[in-house]
Amino acid sequence: MTLPEMLESSASKMPDAAMVRFMGRTYTYAQILDDARTFAAGLQASGIARGDRVGLFLPNVPIYPAAYYGAMIAGCVVVNFSPLYSAEELAQQVEDSGTKMLVTMDVKALLPTALEVLDASSLESLLVGRLSDMLPAVKGIALRLLGRKQLSRIPGRSDVLRWSDFGSGTPDPVNIEASDLALLQYTGGTTGTPKGAMLTHQNLSANARQVDAIDPFTDIEDIILGVLPMFHVFANTCVLNRTVYKGGCIAMLPRFDAGQALKLLEKERATAFPGVPTMYQALLDNPEFEKTDFSSLEVCISGGAPLPAPVRDTFQEKSQALLVEGYGLTESAGVVSTNPYQGENRPGTIGQVLPQTRVKLLDKEDPAKLAPAGEPGELVIRGPQIMGGYWNRPDAIQSAFAVVEGEKWLRTGDIAMIDTDGYIKIVDRSKDMIAVGGFKVFPSRIEAVLVDHPAVKEALVIGVPDDYLGEMPNAYITLNDGAAEAGDALKAWLNPQVGKHERVAEIIIRDALPKTMIGKLDRKALRAEVLD
Repeated sequence: MTLPEMLESSASKMPDAAMVRFMGRTYTYAQILDDARTFAAGLQASGIARGDRVGLFLPNVPIYPAAYYGAMIAGCVVVNFSPLYSAEELAQQVEDSGTKMLVTMDVKALLPTALEVLDASSLESLLVGRLSDMLPAVKGIALRLLGRKQLSRIPGRSDVLRWSDFGSGTPDPVNIEASDLALLQYTGGTTGTPKGAMLTHQNLSANARQVDAIDPFTDIEDIILGVLPMFHVFANTCVLNRTVYKGGCIAMLPRFDAGQALKLLEKERATAFPGVPTMYQALLDNPEFEKTDFSSLEVCISGGAPLPAPVRDTFQEKSQALLVEGYGLTESAGVVSTNPYQGENRPGTIGQVLPQTRVKLLDKEDPAKLAPAGEPGELVIRGPQIMGGYWNRPDAIQSAFAVVEGEKWLRTGDIAMIDTDGYIKIVDRSKDMIAVGGFKVFPSRIEAVLVDHPAVKEALVIGVPDDYLGEMPNAYITLNDGAAEAGDALKAWLNPQVGKHERVAEIIIRDALPKTMIGKLDRKALRAEVLD
């Protein structure tokens, strides 16, 4: 099944049903499909062809699903970009993916960065939506009159187009196969170097169907709280594609704010809420939590980082809603496993695999062999949701997959154990990535910026425990001879140059950093020294 087929199916069955509710305005399935087709026609008229890359540099707004499905209707490949990216990060991935058009909006957190990348990369055009156009009429007028601090002026340039003026009529039909590439989703993989996971229509639609298949709540109106960012693969599957497949409604916020999320949950009578652990902690910490009516909420799904037991227990006790922990990767189109919605929820595990998904444990030292019985091993996965590979990186295939008994399995880099009932427990992590509130941070990216400072000789970044975000990056550096910069000054220099999720908590200056026998900086040894 292709993703446009999913949208078209739900729109044909229930055209007037609400697909998106955004800041007081309702968008029906028919409206979103019409906007998607108009966008597809605009792409074709602009010379954007089948297989071309269309980038989305957007928060959760109604034009996101219209652009996402519209690009695919035209046979294009969507590239998701985080709104947290710096111009340097965005430009690098634009170039790597070959993105021709970038869709963004007129807010000051996004448009200036997008314009900078347009001028400094091979990006051909920028399509800008106005936030005021997406709101109810009165709110839109008020934002245009009073929103100078939030909004950016759209420049009058031939390569900067307006969403409201883009496209008309019906797009030419494009024959799309389920095996066609649909999405490039960037991930650091196992090395920290950004790589575009190649996800097909089948990968994405299968994962949406797998997630829907384990949902027992079929006799209630499906309203999902859409505060997870849709550019993230977790939300892309669990909030967007799964809800469209089911014909449900997304109650959407542009970004997560605990107070606004609680108000929206109660107002819209949300039945499901996918989030990351820091979101549940933020809700618990908000003074409005105790006053919120959670009676409509059936299930919350936590992913992106380990769920602390105190957060799970307190949230469930106070909200009387089920909070289950799951697991997935960008390379698996979102979801691999979860604790059951009905049945035993085993704390400390990532639950059982989704339908049509298989897992094995490989020997930690030799991935060509299975782990010894009863011993932990590297978790590997097979299923219809597993990517085909990384865009433009054939060199990465060998390390991303293992061949066992003639079958190709995705290597996760996570060390796990599987009990007799199929519950999986992650016991170690071989990857160096740091999980900051559900976002993946790659130390090598921060280290590369640090060593550009003339005072910095060497740098290592590791994750340290944080009560709220789970982990935060800390940088450990040595200075060049004669340099006398303080850690706080270096931190003030570094943090504006990296993404918000990559900002370090501390920079610690040391006389020396640990090294391996061959002289390479040893992050593993530093982590053991600091955390132990």
